[in-house]
Amino acid sequence: MTSVQISRASLHYDHAPMPVFSDLELLLPAAQWTCLLGESGCGKTSLLRLLAGLIEPQHQMSGEISCSDGLPIENRIAYMAQQDLLLPWLTVLDNICLKAKLSQGKIEAHQYHRARELLVQLNLSGIEKSLPDQLSGGMRQRVALARTLMQDTPIVLMDEPFSALDAVNRYKLQALATEVLQDRTVLFITHDPQEALRLADHLYIFNDAQLIPLALPSSVPPRAINAELGAFQQTLLRKMHSHYE
Repeated sequence: MTSVQISRASLHYDHAPMPVFSDLELLLPAAQWTCLLGESGCGKTSLLRLLAGLIEPQHQMSGEISCSDGLPIENRIAYMAQQDLLLPWLTVLDNICLKAKLSQGKIEAHQYHRARELLVQLNLSGIEKSLPDQLSGGMRQRVALARTLMQDTPIVLMDEPFSALDAVNRYKLQALATEVLQDRTVLFITHDPQEALRLADHLYIFNDAQLIPLALPSSVPPRAINAELGAFQQTLLRKMHSHYE
């Protein structure tokens, strides 16, 4: 299990009057979920892109990203976005194994076997040969989660992956994701206070290019939506309102 330390991270897009963030410090503890909560445009996704190595080289960035095992972070990250990004002409099985196809030119039998195991784990048995347009939104997002797991990386970045789902599917996917990613180091972005409180081991508001730590209920994620969570949510909403004024 690997923790990630982000130190003195700064990012400035060309022609922008202000940096996206500067001198940012953040620890992602091993095998835990760190959630960032904030308005659109506050820099959450830019931080994920910086970690994933997706920032264009012409933009100004600095800082250090280190892992607790001493190995580089490159090629050890899986990225799950808001859109499922499934290729419509590939079957479910081939979508899950896409990275293997791209990196080695073919998919080995053991990789197909692993993909089928993930489908069983995610309650998707029997859809291996289906195309994405034959699936519901919740099923497509579970396939995207299976593809993320198939990459077998210690670090997972998730950028509002459940925001397009209805409330019932979102609730189910939140619980399922915490179960199947329990040994991964997760950085999770959301704009939904309830989702952040339900999933986070560590929670921050991202505001004015700064990370503000927040208190959490003592229960273990995924937390039940109950009176205690509701009270924390009201407190969190008041804090967000005061920070965004």
